[in-house]
Amino acid sequence: MYDTLKDTYQLFEEIGRGRFGTILRAYCPVSAESVAVKIIDKSVLTDETDRACLEKEPKIMTLLAPHPNILQIHNVFETEDSMAMVLELCEPETLYDRIAHRSLPETEAANIMKQLLGAIAHCHRMGVAHRDLKPENILFDSRNNLKLADFGSAEWSSEGESMEGVVGTPYYVAPEVLMGRMYNEKVDVWSAGVMLYIMLAGIPPFYGETATEIFESVLRGNLRFPPKIFRGVSPAAKDLLRKMICRDVSRRLSAEQALRHPWILNGGEANPMD
Repeated sequence: MYDTLKDTYQLFEEIGRGRFGTILRAYCPVSAESVAVKIIDKSVLTDETDRACLEKEPKIMTLLAPHPNILQIHNVFETEDSMAMVLELCEPETLYDRIAHRSLPETEAANIMKQLLGAIAHCHRMGVAHRDLKPENILFDSRNNLKLADFGSAEWSSEGESMEGVVGTPYYVAPEVLMGRMYNEKVDVWSAGVMLYIMLAGIPPFYGETATEIFESVLRGNLRFPPKIFRGVSPAAKDLLRKMICRDVSRRLSAEQALRHPWILNGGEANPMD
């Protein structure tokens, strides 16, 4: 594989590391384009679920392309022992880095959320649920356009169709996933809502010292807006949060509905709901 890969791309330094491999910066002389190459060592994939995810990820990313807010896949090289996915190159700073030590102004949070919801809505229209939305998976290109990445936990899901399996990350996972019930694509809306809460508050809505404590907090699902922290946050933003981080899945907004919420439409600026 490496010979074929190196015939097409010039490989440079490591720019990232995941559970199953490394990400290198690379350059394609033919297109005069810098790219990222994600190289996965299949020998470390002892779990059949992990192997299935690896096979599914490039297929899902190819299906979703092109979309301005979804990381683009350019090429795939594969042998029995390894796989290399050639991806759009993004800046090293993720959304996690941006919000690690500060909350964001509503206008900035609304701009990010509009792009993220657009990406999620596209996934759902194409019959895909991401299932692991978190700030670490939100990248930005050199023009500051949001790029949704890491579809390793994604699953095919026609609208309203049920899925199962506990996947996701403690702070962001929807309660119905933890309950072991069948669930649908709206788990992504819950996760996006949690990210919006953190963007505006600087803290997660459900907290614990351990994963178990976080899960228990998520299952209780008591969404609160501490006055000291939310004093400067608009009623419209809190209204959207309530409708995205909603335990009742039937009442939780879809990604399309969230995109039409006044707070998103007004770009986080003051509006009649305030």
